[in-house]
Amino acid sequence: MTALDSFAVSLEGLPLFATPPPGTAIDRDAGDRADDRVVVIRSSNHRRTISAQRRNGTIEVRIPADMSQAEEATWVARMVRRLNRRRRGASDNDLRARARSLADRYFGGDLLPESLAWSDNMTTRWGSCTIDTGAVRVSARMRDFPGWVIDYVLVHEMAHLRYRGHGPRFWSLVGRYPLTERARGYLLAKGGEEG
Repeated sequence: MTALDSFAVSLEGLPLFATPPPGTAIDRDAGDRADDRVVVIRSSNHRRTISAQRRNGTIEVRIPADMSQAEEATWVARMVRRLNRRRRGASDNDLRARARSLADRYFGGDLLPESLAWSDNMTTRWGSCTIDTGAVRVSARMRDFPGWVIDYVLVHEMAHLRYRGHGPRFWSLVGRYPLTERARGYLLAKGGEEG
């Protein structure tokens, strides 16, 4: 399984200066944590954006080929900090507090899971509900998603505590959450199955 976090920022309007040729990879140890290894990749494909992603313990930062060394140092440090901040994410306790609030707001205090936690091994679904035990799991890939999307997945999975399938009564219950359709579109764009 590959651990992968990523994001990009626009450089629209920033001056860029010539330095090493496209495709040059430079190793850095600019990570916030001792185990972070940073690889800088200069790319002629990146003219207006800088992207960063974590793959198997290495942070890859892609920058425009003609960026100066000073700009590179600034942007690499900034992107590594952002990526590490995003990785920390919400705890299981934060997730339980969200679920409690949603159950109160949309289900009259009912449908609260017996157990609720982030799951690191969910790769194709955003959430799951084991009806017999009342356990709800949410994919850890969602830790950095907007709160309203996480809320939708929680509402969806909690609705399974009442209805096993995805029939009309299930969707009527899920539809109490006002951002249901928007969140479903967001998740569809991110790729993955609903639970």
